[in-house]
Amino acid sequence: MESAIKTNIQITLSELDKQFVTRLAKRIQKSGFITPAIFFLEMTKPLALLGSHAMVFFGPIVNSFIKADGYYRAAELFEEPDTVEFLLNEIERLDKEDSVTEGESIER
Repeated sequence: MESAIKTNIQITLSELDKQFVTRLAKRIQKSGFITPAIFFLEMTKPLALLGSHAMVFFGPIVNSFIKADGYYRAAELFEEPDTVEFLLNEIERLDKEDSVTEGESIER
């Protein structure tokens, strides 16, 4: 079943969208809040459409305080639960790569 999800994600996301989501996953991974982020994303996955509409609604307010490049693009991408699933997979992949790299440096 997991492979069906990944195949569907690859079809719906363009290469630029994948790069955008991967950059977001790297920022989450570097922040150190991997576990809370995964819990939050898993809990809110069914509400993805509602969340993206809230992002559009609050967009003018958010953009008046900070210039968030790609804010509306993120709102559009996260309408689909598949994009949230792709983000979760990227966070887990980056965390796994980081732990493997850490393990190799400890062995040396």
